[in-house]
Amino acid sequence: MGRAGLALFFLLMTAPAVFAADKPDPLSEARQLYNQRQFDAALTAAERARLTPAVADRADLIAARAYLERFRESAVPGDLTNARERLRRVDPQRFDPLERTEFIVGLGEALYFDGSYGAAADVFETVVDNGAALPADARDRVLDWWAIAIDRDVWLGPELARESAYQRIRARMRDELTRRPGSSTAAYWLAAAARAQGDLQAAWGAVEAGWVRASLAIDRGAA
Repeated sequence: MGRAGLALFFLLMTAPAVFAADKPDPLSEARQLYNQRQFDAALTAAERARLTPAVADRADLIAARAYLERFRESAVPGDLTNARERLRRVDPQRFDPLERTEFIVGLGEALYFDGSYGAAADVFETVVDNGAALPADARDRVLDWWAIAIDRDVWLGPELARESAYQRIRARMRDELTRRPGSSTAAYWLAAAARAQGDLQAAWGAVEAGWVRASLAIDRGAA
C-alpha cells in the first residue's frame, strides 16, 4: 500500500472517533439546551440520556426543571405533573453538590406552583442560606423566587404578618447587597418591600441606590 493509500486508510479509521468526540453526549446536550431555554429539545435529549442507567437520575433532574419552566410559561397541567413525577423518582444521593442544589430548587418551584407558598419559601431559603451553592445569576433567580413566595404567602394575610414578612425581605436584601452590591434582585426587592410597608421614602432611596449600582450587575443594569 502506497503513502496515499495509508493516509486514506488512517483517515477512514480515525474519522468516526473524531466526529464522535465533537458530538456532545445526550446529558451534556440536554443541560446545554436547558440553559439556552430550548425546553422541548432539552426534554428530548434528556429522554435519550436516561437510556444510560448511570446518568438516568441526572437526566430526570434536567427534565423536571425543563417541565417546570414550560409550566411557568404555558400553565399546562401536564407539565407540572411530569415535573413532579421526575422529581419523585430521582435519587438525590447520586448528585454532586450543584445538582443537589438544583434538585432543591426544583422542589421549591413545584411547591410554589401548587400554591404552597410558605413551604416553597422555606425550601428556597435553604439554598439562599448556602451562599456558595450557586453562581451569582442563578443565586439571584432563587433569591427572587424566595421573595415572591413570601410575598404571595402573606398577600391576603393579617397586616401584622405582612409587616413582619416584608421586614424579613428587607433585612435579607440588605445583607445580600452588602456581600454582592451588583445583585439586581436584592436592589429590586429592597425597594419593593419598603413600598409594600408604606415606607415611601426608604423605597425611593432604595430605587436611587439600585440605579447607581446597576453597572455592577452581571448585565450592567440592562434588565
